[in-house]
Amino acid sequence: MQHPAFEEVTVHHHGDDDATFKKRVRKTTILLSVITIIELAIGLSIYSLNKSDVNRDFLILCIKGIVCILTLAKAYYIVSVFMHLGDEIRNMIMTIVVPLMLFIWFIAAFIYEGNSYKNLRNKFDLHFKESTMPKKHGDKEKHEEQPAPKSGKE
Repeated sequence: MQHPAFEEVTVHHHGDDDATFKKRVRKTTILLSVITIIELAIGLSIYSLNKSDVNRDFLILCIKGIVCILTLAKAYYIVSVFMHLGDEIRNMIMTIVVPLMLFIWFIAAFIYEGNSYKNLRNKFDLHFKESTMPKKHGDKEKHEEQPAPKSGKE
């Protein structure tokens, strides 16, 4: 049903189509639950991989990437079905999605810039690096014995 004054505005009533809408919501809820269970299982596997002595950093990074992809899939289904954005026209969807993508880019750029600043500061300001980096277990600082400074009265 279209709004009489504005053709681009649509009004959806779920009265006659209520059964299919409920079926769609139920299907999406089950899908989101399955994805959440998969994410939890992956998280527990990362926990067990971290407890082992073998260095598996690349594998853990790949698994974290998979979790991010699954999280984005869940966000898509939530926005599409529960927020009814999947039923809207393309321009309305783009009005919401484009600023969201710019915001995500903004966050990623600031994280990258902060990491670069940290690395450069640690590279060129050795006192800062020494004062902020944690010491490794077992490192002992050796100080040479120096004579006490002479007083100014001698």
